[in-house]
Amino acid sequence: MWEERFAASTEYVFGTAPAQFMETHLPYFSTGASALAVADGEGRNSVFMAAQGMSVTALEFAPTAIERARALATEHGVEVQFLQCDILNDPWPETTFDVVAGIFIQFVGPEGRAHQFAQIKQATAPGGVVLLHGYTPKQLEYGTGGPPFVENLYTEDMLRDAFADWEILECRAYERELEEGKGHSGRSALIDFVARKPA
Repeated sequence: MWEERFAASTEYVFGTAPAQFMETHLPYFSTGASALAVADGEGRNSVFMAAQGMSVTALEFAPTAIERARALATEHGVEVQFLQCDILNDPWPETTFDVVAGIFIQFVGPEGRAHQFAQIKQATAPGGVVLLHGYTPKQLEYGTGGPPFVENLYTEDMLRDAFADWEILECRAYERELEEGKGHSGRSALIDFVARKPA
């Protein structure tokens, strides 16, 4: 599905600028730290982290998206290790990362999400942080991006429960206008989540 969506467009579906979430959480992206971008799409978020001086690995399944991501990295003069990966079925890198970022990765229901979160936790180094950004169920009223399935969407309680044994640094639902390519455009019901893995 995702390869078809990216291949059907001659433009970057979600634009080339990073998600607003990334810019508002800039202090977490420190020079010299390692980062993993999960289901990175066309590279806007991994390239942003690399531009902050981080060593970045990005996982993505769709070949068209990876091709565009590589072009974006070249344009910005940064290096990102792009790995073609079905994050639900393929093995993830065995190394761990200081930062693991999952930005709008709500293409799975509860069962897939449990596996997704387990992999994210395993990929995070002790003392490292996970940053998740996505939509809340109210997003279905707006229809300005994201999946049309309420079971795929995040609530504050869901995320707190999923990372109950971690230090939760932020868990906030809010609304904002988004202009992130054609894929995310208009009033949106969003949630930001940041948690630190026990050292």
